[in-house]
Amino acid sequence: MLNVHNLSVSFAGSDLFSGITFKLNKGDRIGLIGKNGAGKSTLLKVLSKDIEATGGTMAFDKEVKIGFLRQDIDFVEGRTILEEAYQAFEEIKQIEGKLEIINQELVERTDYESEYYHDLMVNLNEFSQRYELLGGYNYQGNTEKILQGLGFQREDFDKLTDTFSGGWRMRIELAKLLLQNNDILLLDEPTNHLDIESIIWLENFLKAYSGAIVLVSHDKMFLDNVTNRTIEISLGKIYDYKKPYSQFLLLRGEIKEKQLQAQKNQEKEIKATQVLIDKFRAKANKATMAQSLIKKLDKVDRIEVDNDDNTVMNVKFQISKEPGKIVIEAENLSKSYGKKHVLEDVDLLIEKNSKIAFVGQNGQGKSTLAKIIVGEIPHGGHLKLGHNVEIGYFAQNQSEYLEAEKTVLEIMEDAATDTNRSRVRDMLGSFLFSGDTVDKKAKMLSGGERNRLALCKLLLSPFNVLIMDEPTNHLDIASKNVLKLALKKFEGTLILVSHDRDFLQGLATTVYGFKDKVIKEYLGDIDFFLEQHQIENLREAEMKTVVAKKSDTSKKEIAQLSREEDKEFKKLKNKLSKIETQIDNLEKEISEMDEDLAKDFEGTSGKPNFFDNYKAKKSKVEKLMDEWAEIEEKSENCS
Repeated sequence: MLNVHNLSVSFAGSDLFSGITFKLNKGDRIGLIGKNGAGKSTLLKVLSKDIEATGGTMAFDKEVKIGFLRQDIDFVEGRTILEEAYQAFEEIKQIEGKLEIINQELVERTDYESEYYHDLMVNLNEFSQRYELLGGYNYQGNTEKILQGLGFQREDFDKLTDTFSGGWRMRIELAKLLLQNNDILLLDEPTNHLDIESIIWLENFLKAYSGAIVLVSHDKMFLDNVTNRTIEISLGKIYDYKKPYSQFLLLRGEIKEKQLQAQKNQEKEIKATQVLIDKFRAKANKATMAQSLIKKLDKVDRIEVDNDDNTVMNVKFQISKEPGKIVIEAENLSKSYGKKHVLEDVDLLIEKNSKIAFVGQNGQGKSTLAKIIVGEIPHGGHLKLGHNVEIGYFAQNQSEYLEAEKTVLEIMEDAATDTNRSRVRDMLGSFLFSGDTVDKKAKMLSGGERNRLALCKLLLSPFNVLIMDEPTNHLDIASKNVLKLALKKFEGTLILVSHDRDFLQGLATTVYGFKDKVIKEYLGDIDFFLEQHQIENLREAEMKTVVAKKSDTSKKEIAQLSREEDKEFKKLKNKLSKIETQIDNLEKEISEMDEDLAKDFEGTSGKPNFFDNYKAKKSKVEKLMDEWAEIEEKSENCS
């Protein structure tokens, strides 16, 4: 579908990347990864022909259609959501207009035998066939289906696009792209403005997509679930492997280990050869041999080890002072925007050191509750902060508050106090702003750089309760990992509004689900919430389609039901026993492998597929444990 050869892009005489060569085939779903500023979005713009490359060539298959989800979009005002989404069907809409004119003429004309009337009938037939071929009779239903999948409600369809935020407009643009029959999809951060449910829907859509996909994303779980190939841009070069992200990391690490070992062996050989050369040079009768060895050494291709860009920010969150046991208490909390009720009669009690995630569809009140807690917006009901509580707040659009014309250093110095102003440059250095970069104006920073600066600025204020609304937007994977580790070590209270499942894993121990103006507490992590949420959705669907009529149930039917439940209970107990045996056996095998590694790491790890088998056994144990928990819950319900 696409051949890229020796591609390079330069800015101000400096290469962003160079010598990039790869092929894009049908069915490829490529995750394009790399640090902020590595050139990912630039490469997408080159592939879409939005900008020209400095050098190299691109060869596309004939009539290949490319769809590109850009970060910056421009909408025509005055269109409804449906009208904007229908812009995806340019030819269908043109034919609709022509068919309308033809049908109107056929109604008004009576010269049935004329040549003109005959031509109208011919055109009607041709346009109707083309209309059907393009899916003209299905496009409206498909549009509604995809809009709903991306989180829109039916009542939103006739609202004007200019009444929606940039995030929701991005969803409309994504819907248009998915509705078009493109051969190649180029997606730049498609999950940035999606909630968890919409991300899962998009994953399933893209997995079934038959064309080729190149996507830039910093969502590790999304990359693992969607892609089958990874291209990393690092220090101007690319590393291309036919593996999803997590497998790519393992493979890249193994390859680098082999490169290091090969380089080490080669250096030994070169050193030994050099010793011989020095030895033979001293003897007249060995001079010819010395020259021969020198020529041989000159011809050796020196093994190079892939360079990694290991620069990461250094983040540490410290509590300002010890708060009381209860940090936030709310009663009958409510919030409306005009006629739209977002929250109603919400009660909330948050104790110190809690690690909480706010999740749910967009528009359900997550960010609203965060703003209420920090006192940014008025509300109904009562909210009380505990003794000694000091809140640090990172808003979803925090980076937009940075003054565009001020430099990085000026922004930090303006926010600093007398006690921490002397540490500003050191703090900026920890967030990868050093040298000339501190003199860059905020308007010149990338999305990731702006987020890093906003995080750095946050640390200038004291806090023991940290509320963060989508802190990972625009951050690259390395920066997200550093932020996650820092938040894990944070000894205060943490409230996270996030759609990033991988980021929330192991970070939040309690999840609040927002739905239909109320919030529900889930005493578990994000995986537990998703599992319970799926069960609740299934139950809700069953309640809509099945009406239980207990009064009509006969004694005979009740007895039959009891026997069936008893039978089901025994079956579940048998399953549990088998799974427990499997887990015991696997854990013994893993323990033996651990002992082998401890005794002889090099010999054991060198065995073919050793780590693959080790990882597979560990993964199998995790799956069996999940299965055991699920069956145990079912058996308890039966007992």
